[in-house]
Amino acid sequence: MNRMWRLFRIIVLRDLLLAFRRRTEILMSLFFFVIVVSLFPLGIGVEQQILFHIAPGVVWVAALLSSMLVLERLFAADYADGTLEQMLLTSQPLSIVVMAKVCAHWLLTGLPLVLISPLVALQYRLGEGQVLPMMWSLLLGTPALSMIGAIGAALTLGLRGGGVLLSLLILPLYIPVLVYGAGAIAAAATNAPQQAYYMLLGALTVLSMALGPWATSAALKFSLE
Repeated sequence: MNRMWRLFRIIVLRDLLLAFRRRTEILMSLFFFVIVVSLFPLGIGVEQQILFHIAPGVVWVAALLSSMLVLERLFAADYADGTLEQMLLTSQPLSIVVMAKVCAHWLLTGLPLVLISPLVALQYRLGEGQVLPMMWSLLLGTPALSMIGAIGAALTLGLRGGGVLLSLLILPLYIPVLVYGAGAIAAAATNAPQQAYYMLLGALTVLSMALGPWATSAALKFSLE
């Protein structure tokens, strides 16, 4: 157990360090999220009632698309330099490697969205009662986006035009997370109960974390053969 935890920690820190050396990749997904959510108020207008209704869907579609921007490179760099093959030769389960890389991906793409979401709420004139539900829904749902995306990234590893194929594979799987995440924010806007949405988002994240590492490991082994 100590060795697995040590391997997990080393890979997370390594991926974070490599990402901070290429800061543009980190900022790209965050800027994309901010730009997308900012375009809708500019294009539609500042009518509060309209912004109130579209905010949940816009926020979650922007979060979904921004998390996909760097998915193609989740395993690509390690695949190109042979590091991924070396990881396969370790005595520890490949699922630990997958979980570590997904954790690093979420820290770089999912967590910043959670932290910046209060600024998004200001653009859509959401009240204090909607800011916290927005943050909670993103916090519960974005890990599932990273894990589901990892499966698609592993399946398309090394393929030409893998980015397009990756989008086609994972976008249908993102729909439940999108529906329940946007539903939680919409429920908060109308003072309806949100607990069911949070529970469903949490269940999707737990399910993806339970099955995702196994599926991603199998896809990586298949891609490397």
